[in-house]
Amino acid sequence: MVIREATAADWPLIWPFWHEIVAAGQTYTWDPETGPDAARALWMGPSSRVFVVEDGGRVVASAYLKPNYGGPASRVANAGFMVDPGRAGRGIGRRLAEYVIDEAKRAGFRAMVFNAVVETNPALALWRSLGFEVVGTIPEAFDHPVHGSVGLHVMYRRL
Repeated sequence: MVIREATAADWPLIWPFWHEIVAAGQTYTWDPETGPDAARALWMGPSSRVFVVEDGGRVVASAYLKPNYGGPASRVANAGFMVDPGRAGRGIGRRLAEYVIDEAKRAGFRAMVFNAVVETNPALALWRSLGFEVVGTIPEAFDHPVHGSVGLHVMYRRL
């Protein structure tokens, strides 16, 4: 596996799994009907550094890293991660997360925050194993298509 900075040419390779994950409506708070142009703006916005994982020459995962806040709080990072569902369970997400955490440290961020982790998200175990803790939960904030109304966690990790 190779992890590298994404280029504009990578978006068409990210979009299929981005769309599959968001359309499922189980882990991200974005509208499941989000189209490719709006999705690109969300994922590859001007304040974001975007990374991809290549496995066998195919893009199989992506992440973004950006400031969560501005001004005096701009040393707190935010990140998002997606692994092609067909490649889940192979350690790709962990390797990408470790890489992005290291990049955040190199960029001078002091902490990382996830603003809205669905409490039924299987990635919670990964985030906890990487040192993230739940610092708050918004009860019944997310309408999960399988589990009904579930909470959204705010997760934090000092870098």
